Parts: sequence; structure tokens; C-alpha cells
Amino acid sequence: MTASNDPLPEGAAPGKVLTPAARRALEEAAQRRAAQPKPEPMPEEVDGPKGPEPTRYGDWERGGRAVDF
Repeated sequence: MTASNDPLPEGAAPGKVLTPAARRALEEAAQRRAAQPKPEPMPEEVDGPKGPEPTRYGDWERGGRAVDF
């Protein structure tokens, strides 16, 4: 087991004592996440709906009413 004063790797539960295998697994996972390319920003929408996303509640909404297509 690791000493309680060692810094915890990213993703570790606070206050939990880690085994060496668990510490290695968390450190490897953090390295893999850091090595992944960052996603490119989405392009701006052209001629889309103004205001909040109309499908944010799971239904298409216009003027406060859920509508079908």
C-alpha cells in the first residue's frame, strides 16, 4: 500500500488507500487521456434556430410548445 502523504493520481477517490497496481492503472489511464488529440471546435451553425436549443427537453419545441415534424 502507498503512504498517505503521496499525491493521488488523477481519478483517484479522495482518502482511499491505493495498492501499487491501482496507482499504476490510474497513472497509465491519465497518460492515455493526455495523449489523445483534443477535439476540434464545432463550426458555427448557419441559419439555425435562434435562442436556446429547441430539442433540449427531448421534444422539438417552438414557442414553448412541443411539436411534431
